[in-house]
Amino acid sequence: MAYKSTRDCLLDLEKHGHLVRISEEVDPYLEMAAIHRRVFEANGPAIWFENVKGSKFQACSNLFGNMERSKFMFRHTLKRVSKLVQLKADPSVALKQPWKFLDVPYTGLTALPSKAWFSKPVLQNECKISDLPQIQCWPDDGGAFVTLPLVYSEDLDKPGIMKSNLGMYRIQLGGNDYVQDKEIGLHYQLHRGIGVHQSKANAKGEPFKVSVFVGGSPAHILSAVMPLPEGLPEVAFAGAMGGRRFRYAYQDGFAVSADADFVITGTVHKGENKPEGPFGDHLGYYSLTHDFPLMKVHKVWHRKDAIWSFTVVGRPPQEDTQFGALIHDITGPVIPSEVPGLHEVNAVDAAGVHPVLLAIGSERYTPYYERKQPQEILTIANHILGFGQMSLAKFLIIAAKEDNPQLHTHDISHFLQHVLKRIDWRRDLHFHTKTTIDTLDYSGTGLNTGSKVVMAAAGPTIRSLATSLPTDLTLPDGFHTPKIVMPGVFAVSAPKYKDEKSALEEIERFTTNMSNYGRDKLKELPLILLTDDSEFVARTLNNFLWTSFTRCNPSHDIHGIEAFVEHKHWGCRGSLVMDTRIKPHHAPPLVEDAATEKKVDKLGEKGGSLYEII
Repeated sequence: MAYKSTRDCLLDLEKHGHLVRISEEVDPYLEMAAIHRRVFEANGPAIWFENVKGSKFQACSNLFGNMERSKFMFRHTLKRVSKLVQLKADPSVALKQPWKFLDVPYTGLTALPSKAWFSKPVLQNECKISDLPQIQCWPDDGGAFVTLPLVYSEDLDKPGIMKSNLGMYRIQLGGNDYVQDKEIGLHYQLHRGIGVHQSKANAKGEPFKVSVFVGGSPAHILSAVMPLPEGLPEVAFAGAMGGRRFRYAYQDGFAVSADADFVITGTVHKGENKPEGPFGDHLGYYSLTHDFPLMKVHKVWHRKDAIWSFTVVGRPPQEDTQFGALIHDITGPVIPSEVPGLHEVNAVDAAGVHPVLLAIGSERYTPYYERKQPQEILTIANHILGFGQMSLAKFLIIAAKEDNPQLHTHDISHFLQHVLKRIDWRRDLHFHTKTTIDTLDYSGTGLNTGSKVVMAAAGPTIRSLATSLPTDLTLPDGFHTPKIVMPGVFAVSAPKYKDEKSALEEIERFTTNMSNYGRDKLKELPLILLTDDSEFVARTLNNFLWTSFTRCNPSHDIHGIEAFVEHKHWGCRGSLVMDTRIKPHHAPPLVEDAATEKKVDKLGEKGGSLYEII
């Protein structure tokens, strides 16, 4: 069905058993976020908070908490939109099976935004920023944040909704140095469309007008996080996915979503920034306080039955994991069609998405020779690192499809073992130093600054992978508790990281010890992780992925047994050694508040709203 508001969606979910109401008063400071996390972890329903402490507005979360519910919300449009995506990837399919695409023109019509001339429910009422639910998710967050904001902006050179940008950028409602009700923080990162729009406004010396929508159809939320091609506005996708044209109007010179539950309008002025953050982010750490654009609030509009939509950001998996799964389900065929020779790519959610990409490409350069080393997949890797938000990847691990046509990037353990059996550390590491990485990634040398590495594997296997440690393995003083993480990989607890100088001395001592022990004895263990807690790292695949790739800056933290530099190429003759310890410049990890967790426990007891759910 075509939802006209958040309430429409919630009532539909409730009718079909996909929602729970919480009638007890809940605190927007930590408690609502803790409830959300617990319900999500239990694969529970969407949540309707009927009584939010300190606010007249109700709230909801966990709409996209699992794939079943996500597909249910879009049950009338998902197949049609998938057909559009399929046509984008391969237009010839319409010629082969035209009867399957007869409903595509209708979907195209709903993709055209529609000006709301009469019904504009979001403009019925006004309030202040402080009237909104002040939801703070983590103890050390800098204040309350909008976690599902749809931030709308237009191109001053090409104004109008069809050249607009709708993105999900972090909005801080208060705290720090913001003047309450008059100023909020607008945090956006590299490779975001809004940055182009603000640059043009700055160049013209004009205030940059921004509108923040909250609520409305869940299709609007999804459209703001979709990796859409250049020239296709998010509002068009929102209409197609929602089965209802995106309805908009202009009020006081600002664009507003007529169907949203809330709209915050305001302006950003050149050079006017204020400290924003900290904020618990999707890597599982706090993104720290930095200067970001200041948005001067013009007005806050809301419909009479407005419901505040939010989510919780933290160490994956979280609700945004399901965003990623749904996006992959819809757009799976598109990215490979944009990069010649690419078959599959997986931004690994367990590692925070941007830190590591797994990819499969073709090796077609010299079909008349036996393949012995990566060739075309290196070209594909360069293309990936220049493609949209994939360019933020820090580790890109790519394999050749021809070596195993059944290989898939979403079977992560099997994929990594495939690579480790084939990769030659002397040849197959390719570094990009002093470059840009994700703003939220603090493993590098500064904000947005770090390094990348491509690990490419193609050709026959050169080793088998051990599933146990050598019985005579000896470690130098201070290194202890070696644990097998997965076939071919073991973790070692290392001394606490103090500074770069002492760390390099410790690693040199470790690699020399391993070389003296015998690099050939470690041939079937090609990857060694130096960690703070080897038992934690080895406990689950997700722990391994999270600690290894969020805490490692390739140029600084990749070492090796019998390392060398040859004509500016770095490699090693023995096992690769990754220093995955927490460093002093890293952001602190997210830790739940124990007292709040006890309050949530009571909701799960008999008589509580979450009985038999958590």
